[in-house]
Amino acid sequence: MTTFTELLSYEDALASFDPVMGLEVHVELGTRTKMFCGCSTELGAEPNSQTCPTCLGLPGSLPVVNAIGVESAIKIGLALNCEIAEWCRFARKNYFYPDMPKNFQTSQYDEPIAFNGYLDVQLEDGEIFRVEIERAHMEEDTGKSLHVGGATGRIHGASHSLLDYNRAGIPLIEIVTKPIEGAGERAPEVAKAYVAELREVIKALGVSEARMDKGQMRCDVNLSLRPTPESEFGTRSETKNVNSLRSVERAARFEIQRHAAVLSSGGTIVQETRHFHEEDGSTTAGRIKDNAEDYRYFPEPDLVPVAPARDWVEELRSGLPEMPRLRRNRLREEWGVNEHDMQSILNAGAVDSIVATIEAGADSTAARKWWMGELARNANEQGVVVDELPITPAQVARVAALVAAGELNDKLARQVLEGVLAGEGTPDEVVEKRGLKVVSDEGALGAAVDEAIAGNAAIADKIRGGKIAAVGALVGAVMKTTRGQADAARVKELILERLGVSE
Repeated sequence: MTTFTELLSYEDALASFDPVMGLEVHVELGTRTKMFCGCSTELGAEPNSQTCPTCLGLPGSLPVVNAIGVESAIKIGLALNCEIAEWCRFARKNYFYPDMPKNFQTSQYDEPIAFNGYLDVQLEDGEIFRVEIERAHMEEDTGKSLHVGGATGRIHGASHSLLDYNRAGIPLIEIVTKPIEGAGERAPEVAKAYVAELREVIKALGVSEARMDKGQMRCDVNLSLRPTPESEFGTRSETKNVNSLRSVERAARFEIQRHAAVLSSGGTIVQETRHFHEEDGSTTAGRIKDNAEDYRYFPEPDLVPVAPARDWVEELRSGLPEMPRLRRNRLREEWGVNEHDMQSILNAGAVDSIVATIEAGADSTAARKWWMGELARNANEQGVVVDELPITPAQVARVAALVAAGELNDKLARQVLEGVLAGEGTPDEVVEKRGLKVVSDEGALGAAVDEAIAGNAAIADKIRGGKIAAVGALVGAVMKTTRGQADAARVKELILERLGVSE
């Protein structure tokens, strides 16, 4: 249960203080093996089954750097417009924590592989905000603690804890921004937009799936307030391991209000870590935050320095994909959609699915319609993103083709998608099994139209008298008779022909 915290209103907080943020994002790389040993990184294995003397920190074991991890770090640095170090090395970050078997983390300190970059992010109204990057460095993840017997899953109130070291040694890239100034009241929005854009960059590079809900990407939100933009930075708090875009925004907003309440009442901000609570968007105190000196960094004696050859770096630069913001702008123009609609597509995680559906033969309008309509609704109900649904872009393109050919109407197409999602087979197999094709036999359709006119004489007379809008009732009657399998547009044409009326 979270503790109550006094807050100042957001408007009053921004009227009295200027927020400064710093965002630290940890990205779990998608390598097959760990950063300093050959243990598998595959998820779902039995606890402690993917360990060895090196990642457990046993005496006499020696680490070896994962080459793909280094390559991924360079790609990330290049995509973030960073300088790539000609020479860098690893360091030991010393601190005790039960889920860190070596009692130190192999990381980088004052000599990171990438530094001094930036990422331009687009806010909801189209404004571009530049976030300066301090560094992107390589390190390893810790293990995982499971606290048992308590009500909250946290250590407080638990009867005992279990430790799984399968994750210990997983390759991480930590991306640290410079202090983010000048965002003002939009600071929480900037934080969310930055993490969202960074996630898209990481996914585009193919170095990680960057699934925040699976812990593959986590954000620490550092925040402080100062009286004016000209004042010195205030004392910061660090809200740890925030794991969704919405939560990044909420954590920044809450801390602005909390800091403002403390400072306005004459209190002092404690430099500490904070825990974020999804249920109400609040944060609570963790531990007093250490300074860098407290970690007793020193160069890792068991690893040689990393010195990426310049021609290799340039080769990696030339192979970078189109960056997400540029790609979105290009697609937005090609598809003829506005900024708001493109943002909705991005928020739904449907950009790649729509692109693949178009490549499979659908036009852009139909591809967007089905992914952002029926499929987005289904994904929302299941609490997943659209590309996790059990349907392929090629199958969606086939449904669109059946609609374009007049073999399905929209109602029937939705039923076909439902069948595919339920595992009933391909779109054509679902159509066959459920008998969902549009009734195209003119004789059967004409008979249904005649039946509807005969059974609704008063409505037919209204239509003959010029009230064309009344035709909808007769169309509805025919659709009911044909179980929704008629082409509504053709039904309307036949009704008007029978009644000798033109639109």
